[in-house]
Amino acid sequence: MKKIIVALTMVSLIAAGCGSSDDGNGNSGGGTTAATLSLPTNNSECITGTSINDSQSAVTFEWTAVPNTVTYFVNVTNLNTANAQPIQYSAGTNTTQTINLLKGTPYSWYVSSRKASGETGQSEKWKFYNAGDPVTSHAPFPADLVSPVMSSTILTTSITLQWRSSDIDNDIANHKVYMDTNTNPSTLVGTVTQQSLPNLTVNSGGTYYWKVVTTDGAGNATTSPVFQFKVQ
Repeated sequence: MKKIIVALTMVSLIAAGCGSSDDGNGNSGGGTTAATLSLPTNNSECITGTSINDSQSAVTFEWTAVPNTVTYFVNVTNLNTANAQPIQYSAGTNTTQTINLLKGTPYSWYVSSRKASGETGQSEKWKFYNAGDPVTSHAPFPADLVSPVMSSTILTTSITLQWRSSDIDNDIANHKVYMDTNTNPSTLVGTVTQQSLPNLTVNSGGTYYWKVVTTDGAGNATTSPVFQFKVQ
């Protein structure tokens, strides 16, 4: 009989341990902390902004709600500004935020969120082109540098540079890749149509800087931020 009672007690404890946690307000713990972006859509031209004047329009950002979130922040970066940091706008508990932006300008954006527990999350980063006067060709978005990552240390003297590029007109012609030991690299190490450049030789103990200039079929060009890495 004692064995049966002990066994039932163990089962009860296990079942309790497998149940969902609750904070006392009907909210279970866990779950996603990152919002899902909705509008403006990724790699597109935003034509829904409300014109304010010749140079600005009001653009509404939208995303899906994250359970138990107490604050959302919309982070917007003007991609025409070299090495720009995002400007952060507090949306409170709203899942929309209207922001005045420059017309005819590319932007990136993401949403960061914070729950009552202090847990934070960050959405994907999207890019869009805020429509201005009608144009026949849009400049490419500045390339996102992928590898080597910023301020990394690599262990080999033969490297591959990788990046991501996009253009809402889908007419990227080439990428010019610059790399040397200057903080604003000016040595052209390759012109390619793909989004990587392999078999580049670097020296042990050196610190290198690199960037990518993306050009489209109409001759429009944009420059990525400069990334730095060290060679051990």
